[in-house]
Amino acid sequence: MKFIETGDLSEIQSYIQSGIGGRLIGASDTFEFRCHPEVSCFNLCCRNLNFFLNPYDVIRLKQNLKLSSEDFIEKHTDIIVRPGHYFPDVLLRMADNAEKTCPFLTEAGCRVYLDRPHTCRAFPVEHGLYYDARKHQTRLVHFFRPPDFCQGWHEKTSWTLASWEADQQAAFYNQMTVQWAEVARLFQNDPFGGEGPNGQKGKMAFMAVYNTDAFRDFVLNSSFLKRYKVKSQLRVKVKSDDVTVLKLGMAWIRMFLFGLKVDEITLKK
Repeated sequence: MKFIETGDLSEIQSYIQSGIGGRLIGASDTFEFRCHPEVSCFNLCCRNLNFFLNPYDVIRLKQNLKLSSEDFIEKHTDIIVRPGHYFPDVLLRMADNAEKTCPFLTEAGCRVYLDRPHTCRAFPVEHGLYYDARKHQTRLVHFFRPPDFCQGWHEKTSWTLASWEADQQAAFYNQMTVQWAEVARLFQNDPFGGEGPNGQKGKMAFMAVYNTDAFRDFVLNSSFLKRYKVKSQLRVKVKSDDVTVLKLGMAWIRMFLFGLKVDEITLKK
């Protein structure tokens, strides 16, 4: 997910030319693509990647693998803080082999295919979060951007954004990616008062969105519910539903770190 801040959507073309790459596609545009075992590049895109995981990706993968959030993060990810960034990035750890393949790639294909991350599900479409600085509104923009080695774009199956989203069962992934991107965009400014993301506030914020099991325990078994008023339907669902925990975590970050008003949670008086 790339952040594009501008007051004029036409300016996105200059971003494309300056490094985003790909072809900007709208709702009525089409692109041709098909991936299948007979294309010569099949599974080449599953190797040697800097593969960023969104919080919802972690939920789906840890459920698929029947791991806790903490165990998944420990076993399958690397956490990095890039210079000038105020929130850690979570990268999928590649396998320790010569080709540095995705750890979920097998001879038969992807073993977590039904719960594959958003980047895999959207490929060869990449998303950007367009922020209109004049209207203070955000929305997704889309780029058709297969890598140079990809042969799938020579296939003759035609798609729109809507038909590709439906085929890949990506609608809810897209929704969750946008919600997280809007929170992540806030971290373009430092909310930690100089202590950085490894300080106490930073660790709490990371737990709130990436370690849903630990955040659930924090909500239910600490003084959290004595200090914060949580909507009743959320309080019930947070006990068993990881997505509800994630949504509560994102709302809590907005309020706790950035002082924003949210619907889901308020401080008790």
